[in-house]
Amino acid sequence: MSAEPTPPPLPDLSSQDPPSRTRVRFGLIVIVLGFFTLMVGAKPAWFGWDNSPVVGFIQVAIMLVGLGILCLGGYVGILPLWGGRERTIAADIGMRLVATGYVVSVFAGMADLFGMGTQVGLAGPFFGPLQSRGIVIGQIVIAIGFVMMIPFHEKPNGKEKIR
Repeated sequence: MSAEPTPPPLPDLSSQDPPSRTRVRFGLIVIVLGFFTLMVGAKPAWFGWDNSPVVGFIQVAIMLVGLGILCLGGYVGILPLWGGRERTIAADIGMRLVATGYVVSVFAGMADLFGMGTQVGLAGPFFGPLQSRGIVIGQIVIAIGFVMMIPFHEKPNGKEKIR
């Protein structure tokens, strides 16, 4: 009798629950809160809160905080959609793209404060067309990252159960 080595047991994935509706809803609530904060920073006149004809530091900071809350809510809302399955490399790259896009947006929005803007050393921070383009580019990178994080399912074959 020869003793063959037994393969290690496979992990039991049958106990994995479908996506938590509570976590998805919480993520959506955080997204709405982040979007509201982003809009307050970007267009305070829509809410009757505009006191200045120029875009100042506080307005840019609130806009970037809102974008950060929006990114966090998107991450919290998309992650449960994977359930117990392992995320793909594309999803991991997407997570990093979301973070990178946020860093690009923050750096572009606060460029004058970091000493890299077009109006360094003047009376106050300047938010011009280059800074706004930088924030838009960061938001595009964030959107690409979120699309890459979506769990696309393969078409079921005869062996797999449809949920």
